Amino acid sequence: MIDYDKLKSLPEMFHARVAHGGDRPFLWAKRDGAWRALSWAETGARVVDLARGLIALGIGRGDRVALIAENRPEWVIADYAIMSIGAITVPAYTTNTVEENRHIFANAGVSGAIASGSALATTAVAAAQRSPGCRFVIAIEPPALAQHAGPEVLSWDAALARGAARQDDIAAIVGTIARDDIACIIHTSGTGGLPKGVALHHGAMLRNCDGAVDLLRAIDLTEDAEIYLSFLPMSHSYEHTAGGVLMPSIGAQIYFAEGIDKLTSNLQEVRPTIMTAVPRLYETMHARISAQMTREGGLKAALFARAVEIGAKRYRDPRSLSLLDRLLDPVLDRLVRAKVRQRFGGRLKALVSGGAPLNFEIGLYFTALGLLLCQGYGQTEAGPVISANPPGRVKLETVGPPFRDVELRIAADGEILVRGELVMKGYWNDPEATAAAIRDGWLHTGDIGEIDADGYLKITDRKKDFIKTSGGDMIAPARIEGMLALQPEIGQAMVHGDRRPYLVALIVPREDLSRATPDPATLRAAIDAAVERVNRQLPLIERVRKFAVLDEGFGVANGLMTPTMKIKRHAIRATHGGTLDSLYG
Repeated sequence: MIDYDKLKSLPEMFHARVAHGGDRPFLWAKRDGAWRALSWAETGARVVDLARGLIALGIGRGDRVALIAENRPEWVIADYAIMSIGAITVPAYTTNTVEENRHIFANAGVSGAIASGSALATTAVAAAQRSPGCRFVIAIEPPALAQHAGPEVLSWDAALARGAARQDDIAAIVGTIARDDIACIIHTSGTGGLPKGVALHHGAMLRNCDGAVDLLRAIDLTEDAEIYLSFLPMSHSYEHTAGGVLMPSIGAQIYFAEGIDKLTSNLQEVRPTIMTAVPRLYETMHARISAQMTREGGLKAALFARAVEIGAKRYRDPRSLSLLDRLLDPVLDRLVRAKVRQRFGGRLKALVSGGAPLNFEIGLYFTALGLLLCQGYGQTEAGPVISANPPGRVKLETVGPPFRDVELRIAADGEILVRGELVMKGYWNDPEATAAAIRDGWLHTGDIGEIDADGYLKITDRKKDFIKTSGGDMIAPARIEGMLALQPEIGQAMVHGDRRPYLVALIVPREDLSRATPDPATLRAAIDAAVERVNRQLPLIERVRKFAVLDEGFGVANGLMTPTMKIKRHAIRATHGGTLDSLYG
């Protein structure tokens, strides 16, 4: 394995891997119904050509280049080409509007952009036209544009051709890049308002990789042999580091999923050995598997339930297993758990959950079904991973101990503070926000947590997401929302009540329930029963007194969720403010 402490930069790591990988397959994408690979050597050659092409377009050290593309080989090529000349990658979500891209372009001061797809390239050009410093857009698939003023628009192939005609010594440029230099500016996902640009240096992500490899050695992590399916957006720090940095650093083959709608079939085809996901995916799979078992009923459902029951008992206390449990367990492993593992391809070594808190019951469900599920914790400002559960010593109610060489402590008010090389350089062009977030070298995460006797970190909530009722009670909404979402009738929930006398909720029914229950009164009664079940488990001050049933869920398309499936509380409150107010009438 690479010695991460000795590396100076991400492109130094990448080009060393190219030399080592040679003609072995590296980046896979599906075209014309078949998976096709670029080798390490082919990928490296395209990175060099594009890097020289960017130099021809006037990009130099420290310049910022926006990158707007779905997960695909060109994303990785563009990212390393930008960094290989000492420039800075500025990723943007493919779901961004022109105005959102304009904000990112202006905030980061981008000099150019690379975009895929005709529609995305058109959006990028429109944003560039409103950003005076943006001189060009490289379109991976050329957009259908009429005559336009503003930036030069050139094709991906044209940019590569410009580079191929030059002789700039990219290796020499890479050699001048320092570990402390900024590698990328990743904008926060906007859960609390206008995105801020997080400036991450090469060392922050290399430190993350060192911690991850140290952790994953327990699952027999094998250099040049792992298979990774990338489907979370690479514009988010979680996938940018996991798929874009960690996987290349261990010589893994990376397959780019065709999309979330094709994820199930892609899992069967690719059969990954390592997979990262957000809690929303596990919640969705839990709901689908549970609904399927309910439909099938009979012996199959009974065996499934027994497998979950015994697996949960084994996790909580192996000594609690009866003789009958021990006799049934290997049988259920073959009849039930093997089929669940096959849903993920059949050769997964580990599933990693991050990006948001994982509900304990969801984690227990998949653990009981024979999957190694390791929950981690982090944020963009920390490269992004701070801690994770080690395989073999998983505590599902926690996010594990901090990574190696990461200092972590809990402030007097319960806030989690982090210090180490993983901490960002700061928020781009925002010294006030930087000074508020980093004090005396400690990153103030805004999360509330506690450390148990084994040194494992447990997250209780977001500091700024706490609800303070008019009676002065401090309540963590995420826990209540998680309990609501576990009910078979409820798909999504948001709890509200800041400066109010009691809690209310916006409830989105499960799609299958809505289809099967067209009568509004019957649907309402079903949701009411689900909310009451949750309320019986909660103290009086945390109970949901009233709720509204929504026809439309929280999604990325309607602006109520981030691309990494976290609800945007401020956006939901703005959209449904009248409904929330009516619950207090």
